[in-house]
Amino acid sequence: MTAHNQITAEQVSILDANDPLASFRDEFVISDPEVCYLDGNSLGRLPKRTIEEVNKFLTNEWGPELVDGWSHWIDQAQPAGDLLARAVLGASAGQTLVCDTTSVNFYQLCVAAIKARPGRKTVIIDSSNFPTDRYILAGIADSMGLNLVTLDTDGSGGPGAVKIESEFERVTASELAKHLNDDVAMVTLQAINYRSGARQDLKAITDLVRQHGGLVVWDCSHAAGSIQLDFEKNGVDLAVGCTYKYGNSGPGSPAWLFVSKSIQTELRVPIQGWFAQEMQFEMGPDFEPADTIRRYQIASPSIIGIRAVEVAYEMIERAGIELIEQKAAKGTELMMDLFKQWLEPLGFEIASPSQAELRGGHIILTHPDARQIAYAMRKISKVIPDYREPNAIRVAISPLATSYTEVFEGFLRLRDLVESGKYMSIEQDANRVT
Repeated sequence: MTAHNQITAEQVSILDANDPLASFRDEFVISDPEVCYLDGNSLGRLPKRTIEEVNKFLTNEWGPELVDGWSHWIDQAQPAGDLLARAVLGASAGQTLVCDTTSVNFYQLCVAAIKARPGRKTVIIDSSNFPTDRYILAGIADSMGLNLVTLDTDGSGGPGAVKIESEFERVTASELAKHLNDDVAMVTLQAINYRSGARQDLKAITDLVRQHGGLVVWDCSHAAGSIQLDFEKNGVDLAVGCTYKYGNSGPGSPAWLFVSKSIQTELRVPIQGWFAQEMQFEMGPDFEPADTIRRYQIASPSIIGIRAVEVAYEMIERAGIELIEQKAAKGTELMMDLFKQWLEPLGFEIASPSQAELRGGHIILTHPDARQIAYAMRKISKVIPDYREPNAIRVAISPLATSYTEVFEGFLRLRDLVESGKYMSIEQDANRVT
């Protein structure tokens, strides 16, 4: 489809009829079919089988087994990690754990990477990175006496800000190269930018930083489950991410971390939990970590959470990440065409890359009244996006749960809402979640 011809509901229905992933929509709980849910990049829908599996865990395992259940629960962060790695990371077994939160895992891997490069005092992040990553790295730099460089990709600055040439918040290898030297211990970027949806070149950047002797920690929270990451093909050493966005594993579900086997024994994490101990139940006086991925685990995994992760990533593996990426590209292309057809004349602009290979499963639409429009979309039009400062409405296609018709209808309602001016008729509440 292109923006040169008017896109019709009939054309979009043909896309759905030919969609090899269309049947997966029936595997999700859709309590109100009138809602156009375009926020799966923030929280995915609930798979029906998750309800069954969590209930089975409660009634068939925890209830009757009690503490004896730990005999088969104790290492479940590892097989769950292997499943996730196969399904979305393009990585073999023994390199991924499903555990803790993205923030904890990010802290663990950043500090471990920095300490693995003794004598180096510079760390690099970008200004459009997710706030948690920026705040945590600033705290690490402060506590360790490091020089923090913030690549200013969006004009917002930050600690040690340096301006770079950037389109849609992307950091290119050529721009990054200007700030690399033998004092850089670590660089951290997003695989897909949380706001613009821009996609980074994992291989080019990882290779470049490695050539300068540093390590890269990738945050894949907005990428895993929407694009092919191909960690082993791209030479990725370290990465973290969540499971509740395109992973459909539920609010607050366990996150994941990835450490390449090539460097697992080289790094030592700052939070030395007993699950990382080689002889865990000897409970000895000294910390002697395992030589496997378990050396990166802190404590007891959330077994209930892991059950939800297992259901969701089995579904993703069954669907195939290649087809998922193709639908994400086609769905966001449809959004861009509908933007041209309906929204551009109403004062909207696109702030995401036009090339499919440079974006993920979401785009952002900017408008001077974006906050008010996003709120009214939910309250008046039954379309659910999210709002991101300073002026962006973020919309996504979650390839397993979202139909092309849902995208079309959501954009049609958005057009009607703004064209009519009805969005100005509603007063926002005090909810700080946008």
